[in-house]
Amino acid sequence: MAIYEAAFGFGLVSMSVIALAAVGFTMQFGITNMINLAYGEVMITSAYVAYYLDRAGISIWLGMIAGGLFGAVFSFALNRIVYAPFQRKGTSNLGMVIVSLAISLMLANALLPIVTYNSVSYSEHTGSIVRLGGLVVTINQMIIIGLAIVLMIGIHALLRYTRLGKAMRATAANPTLARNCGIPTQRVIDMVWLITGGLCGVAGVVAALNSDSFAIASGAGFLITALAAAVLGGAGQPYGAMIGAVIIGLITELSAATWSAEYKEVVAFGILVLVMVLRPQGLLARRGALAAAG
Repeated sequence: MAIYEAAFGFGLVSMSVIALAAVGFTMQFGITNMINLAYGEVMITSAYVAYYLDRAGISIWLGMIAGGLFGAVFSFALNRIVYAPFQRKGTSNLGMVIVSLAISLMLANALLPIVTYNSVSYSEHTGSIVRLGGLVVTINQMIIIGLAIVLMIGIHALLRYTRLGKAMRATAANPTLARNCGIPTQRVIDMVWLITGGLCGVAGVVAALNSDSFAIASGAGFLITALAAAVLGGAGQPYGAMIGAVIIGLITELSAATWSAEYKEVVAFGILVLVMVLRPQGLLARRGALAAAG
């Protein structure tokens, strides 16, 4: 029983990491109608930004901010320079998926000569161990959980109570109508890429921090878990992504306790396949992009 209690504690951390990644991914899709398969590579690149700052003696927490800023700026530039021109030319959704896959491969291969195939890890100490009954977590893991909670509350407040959030929801529901009503949809989309890119960058750093080590190939694993949570919750649904992150995080960690940690990504991918077969609309049926935020 103790091993399952420990797995539940690890699950709390995993769901926090996955939520950060999945919410950014699903917001990109919900508002811009873009399935960005380069998301995982942006995560791992942001993790390496923090890694090199960590090697230079800079605190990993400052490195996390730098990783988030890199993710925001890079995602914004990626949309402006690559994705938006293709979309303006009328490229189909399938075509955009292929474009994002090509960007993912290009980014990975551009990064490879710099970082090599070798696994690396941050020098940050895990901190003191905190025992809460049968749960065992480190100080760093508690910070990750707290950070995820704060950011999820922030996303909720953004979507529900701000003018920008209302503009995002209007743009997601009907961009043409939103534009005709005077909403600067291009500016809204730019802000979406900045915000979701920042989430992507922070998620990459905390995912790497929560791992014993990471490598360039870790980007694919990050994408699978984020995609699984986003699809499970309902494509385009930020709150669904949060629910999906809870389920994926707990199930993968419990499966690791039952079988082996090597099967966590397999379990996440298996859940993704089952959802696509049994309930492709996800747990929160999409009534319109970001409808649940209304």
